[in-house]
Amino acid sequence: MATTSDSSVSFEQTDTRSDEMNSTIEQWIDDLVADVDNAQASAEFQEWLDVQSRFHDYSYRNTLLIKRQCPEATRVAGYRTWQEEFDRHVKEGESAIWIWAPIITKHCPECENSPSHHENNDCEYDETPLEEWSEGLVGFKSAPVFDVSQTEGEPLADLDTETTGDAGDLVSQLTAVADELGVTVRVVPKEEWTHGEAKGICEQLSLVDVQPLVEVRDRENDADLARTLIHEYAHALLHFDVDDGTERSKREVEAEAVAYVVGRYCGLDTSGSAFYLAAWESDDPEIVRERLGRISQTAEELIDVLED
Repeated sequence: MATTSDSSVSFEQTDTRSDEMNSTIEQWIDDLVADVDNAQASAEFQEWLDVQSRFHDYSYRNTLLIKRQCPEATRVAGYRTWQEEFDRHVKEGESAIWIWAPIITKHCPECENSPSHHENNDCEYDETPLEEWSEGLVGFKSAPVFDVSQTEGEPLADLDTETTGDAGDLVSQLTAVADELGVTVRVVPKEEWTHGEAKGICEQLSLVDVQPLVEVRDRENDADLARTLIHEYAHALLHFDVDDGTERSKREVEAEAVAYVVGRYCGLDTSGSAFYLAAWESDDPEIVRERLGRISQTAEELIDVLED
């Protein structure tokens, strides 16, 4: 059985590890949904977003597992990876952080199973020999990783990605990637702003050119301006073709969560954020899982284009 403390769990038993990893994810989502109007739920969600900002290229299931086992983790890698690529060694007595690792192998073009599973099902595909099958994802397995705090050895000079809130040239970077994201962006001078108290908007450009139009009100605080751009980009990527007015508050939570993750990753001070998860109280756990997946994927997309 997984052992628990106030803030973490561990998966020590090999024969039950996979089931416990899955049940931990499901229970966290169920608890979040059950307590969306509770301040603790919002705090839990924000803590998950903190972890997602540090592991932007991990699935929401893996960042949730990392959060539940080692909330303070900042960088994880396998035992041999620490040794061979970073000249660091896992300290004696440290417990592994268990995540899901993809299984990549040859798979049947028809049923998409690995050769061993292909032989044990009813698939009769035989058009190409096994040695000509392409490789692809066939499943996941539990895999142990360790946080840098559990290792010792050569220092990692580039480990700290957070700053004190200086946006640097982030605003210009964000506007430069607009075309790549399929979005039109305008930074509007304050005296020309016609959208009241809103800091930014996302709407359809025209009936001819139907890509999203993001407009943000210019201001002296570049960090705040960058965050608004990220928030509106999230709306453009996630909600451009959604016109259900009853979903507005739920979409705002998603866009703000993306802005929080990307902002934290880029070093912006996002400590003033507040997430009102009561907007999700009518959603069942499966819908919340979909929302968490969209937040992770959209944040990863934005971070990837900024890094490129």
